[in-house]
Amino acid sequence: MAITDIKEFAHLTEADIESLGRELDAIRLDVEDSRGVRDARYIRRAIRAQRLLELGGRLALFGSRYRPAWLAGTAMLSLSKIIENMELGHNVMHGQWDWMNDPEIHSMSWEWDQTGPSEHWKRAHNYSHHTFTNIVGMDSDVGFGILRMTRDEEWRPINLLQPFANIILAATFEWGIALHDLTFAAELEGAEKGQLNSQANKDFGRKIFRQVGKDFLLFPVLAGPAWKSTLTANATANLVRNLWAYVVIFCGHFPDGAEKFTVDEYENETRHEWYLRQMLGSANFDSGKVMGFMSGNLSYQIEHHLFPDLPSNRYPEIAVKVRALCEKYDLPYTTGSLAKQYLLALRTIHKLALPDRFLRATADDAPETSSERKFRDARDAGAAMVETLRTDPVTGQRRGLLSALRARAEARIPRRRR
Repeated sequence: MAITDIKEFAHLTEADIESLGRELDAIRLDVEDSRGVRDARYIRRAIRAQRLLELGGRLALFGSRYRPAWLAGTAMLSLSKIIENMELGHNVMHGQWDWMNDPEIHSMSWEWDQTGPSEHWKRAHNYSHHTFTNIVGMDSDVGFGILRMTRDEEWRPINLLQPFANIILAATFEWGIALHDLTFAAELEGAEKGQLNSQANKDFGRKIFRQVGKDFLLFPVLAGPAWKSTLTANATANLVRNLWAYVVIFCGHFPDGAEKFTVDEYENETRHEWYLRQMLGSANFDSGKVMGFMSGNLSYQIEHHLFPDLPSNRYPEIAVKVRALCEKYDLPYTTGSLAKQYLLALRTIHKLALPDRFLRATADDAPETSSERKFRDARDAGAAMVETLRTDPVTGQRRGLLSALRARAEARIPRRRR
């Protein structure tokens, strides 16, 4: 099952976790104290670039009956929607720029360019997901209520269809998120199941009317004779944005090494243990400046989960410090190429579509689900040594979770050969 004791799993004492937490607090304070003109310039330039791309795309689509204009317009509109969704909407609504006191770039006023109302998303994502990150039974983002992403969830016959459900989710990701957030909003409101006149449904209906009307009625009508090609361009841009957002989110939450946790772990969790849960429950993917920008800097998902309300343009510099802390405390820093991280998540989706009897690894020691119990195996001498020995007797270096995982991997090799 998922992790029930994060201290045991991480091979850290309570004092270790408090020390780690204080160092992370210092990173936060340093960024908060240094926010200023450079950061404000960054977000305003990002907004300007997004709006110019959208304007250029819309203008090009007036000539979209000609293929070059359609391709140019669709490409610019797709980029515009990706930037608005990832770098602007997601991050602004996290409150990353509230410190500027600019009413245009504020979490209370920003409404993003997709079907779900921003207020629904903020309640479900900012509160539920970032508070209960990867806690099975509390964080509904674990599979979004559609996919089985951990063996802690009981297998059901409908899971056989999840490879196909995953394709549908990817193509309609904005709708999947919107419906997921609607459910949370209705529950929070106390609306009865099937209550069509709930406030949550009214807000959702108004947003759908505006969003769908804009993309599939207003702009095609304005395009006149090019209405049909404009319609297909808008649909294509939405599809491209959905697929990219889906890939980025899945690479940050579901590759191997993004651990899951139990309610038992959460009930007695300290503030600094919350930090540790974010570090162990998230994953990064390698990116340069361009890919980082296009992903809303969610290529630094670990840093985002540690500091969701700090400016996203600071994540690369924060990542250097977080990686150094992982080395200091011998913790894994889960990252890899975009392709690798997504393929690992995709493997889990297909693997967990099957009943557990067809799976070899246990729920305590599987690539996508593990717990501290896997270190209690007396046959694994390497891991047992790491469990009891805090520092290397030769180098004096700390020996913790990362060393324990390496010891288990080395111990498996002879057994596999047999």
